[in-house]
Amino acid sequence: MPWMEALKRNKTTGTQLQPYLSLSEEEVRRIDGIVKDYPMSVPEYYLSLIDPADPADPVRKMCVPSVIEQMPGGAEDTSGEGTNTVITGLQHKYSQTALILSTSRCAMYCRHCFRKRMVGATDKEVLTHFQEMVDYVTEHTEISNILVSGGDAFLNSNYVIMKYLEAFTQIDHLDFIRFGTRIPVVLPQRITEDPELLDILERYNHKKTIYVITQFNHPKEITPQATKAVEALEKVGITVKNQAVLLKGVNDNPDTMATLMRRLTSIGVDPYYIFQCRPVTGVKNQFQVPILTGYRVVEEAKSKLNGLAKSFNFVMSHETGKMEFLGIMNENQMLFRYQEAKYPQNYGKTFVLPLKEDQCWLDELPQDAASRFGL
Repeated sequence: MPWMEALKRNKTTGTQLQPYLSLSEEEVRRIDGIVKDYPMSVPEYYLSLIDPADPADPVRKMCVPSVIEQMPGGAEDTSGEGTNTVITGLQHKYSQTALILSTSRCAMYCRHCFRKRMVGATDKEVLTHFQEMVDYVTEHTEISNILVSGGDAFLNSNYVIMKYLEAFTQIDHLDFIRFGTRIPVVLPQRITEDPELLDILERYNHKKTIYVITQFNHPKEITPQATKAVEALEKVGITVKNQAVLLKGVNDNPDTMATLMRRLTSIGVDPYYIFQCRPVTGVKNQFQVPILTGYRVVEEAKSKLNGLAKSFNFVMSHETGKMEFLGIMNENQMLFRYQEAKYPQNYGKTFVLPLKEDQCWLDELPQDAASRFGL
């Protein structure tokens, strides 16, 4: 497939990036030092979206290593994925949802990745026990949907994707199947140049509803090529939803965020969530925006949007569950609500917590406040 050949030309060193971004020798050395800790892989297509004359280009920030990544701080697993793993490759944090880490591979290694611990690593966290996972989901009838993620779910071969669909579309208590992928954003030709993939999705979509959950973070990513990939998915009946991440220097501006959401709805992509960036090692210092600042950015962006374009929720994927930011109360107090909860007693709980102006995550709360809410 042509997209496979394109993938082989991904840039993985500073030297390979140099002709595209006019890097100095010092910048090349810095990048080559960073990728020893946090590997880089960037498709030529995605590189073409960068303005080489702008060192603060938002697309560049999402794909080119920065020395800030090597600053201390953060944690490898900020949402308790390790404790939610019930079978190698299968997580069951929320009652109705099973999450499959189907691969550690991505078409591009995003610098803000919350699974940065997996990038360039072995596949010890990914699919090795397929039948066990099928049996687990079959036996747990409370599970109503599967999220096939990774890595990038669409970096699996068509055979592996079909294997997932063949097995899980036969389980009656599943309502739908989701694929988590940045492919429409970073390597759209994987979709537009692979009719076999589209045939597989169309065939199994008749058996069980399939959703593609992607991640556009900036309007520059919504190109004619990306639009064609989305249209190809929609043509075979697949609904595409977007989960953006609030990123400092990328989309932490109300006008940028509003433009992103408007353009997504214009190409038929449903805004689903905006996630607070997690305090991951190698990510926290570069990309996190304070919660109160982020809430103000999101609300101002919403004020510029129509009803459909602002139908997303601003949330935090915390170790204890998925919390929605509902509003700022008096004296910088934030009103939260659990949309999803690891522990049943927390589901739907609404609560108020005080936040500092520079606070980016709830684990920074004083212990007495945190203990009151099981955080």
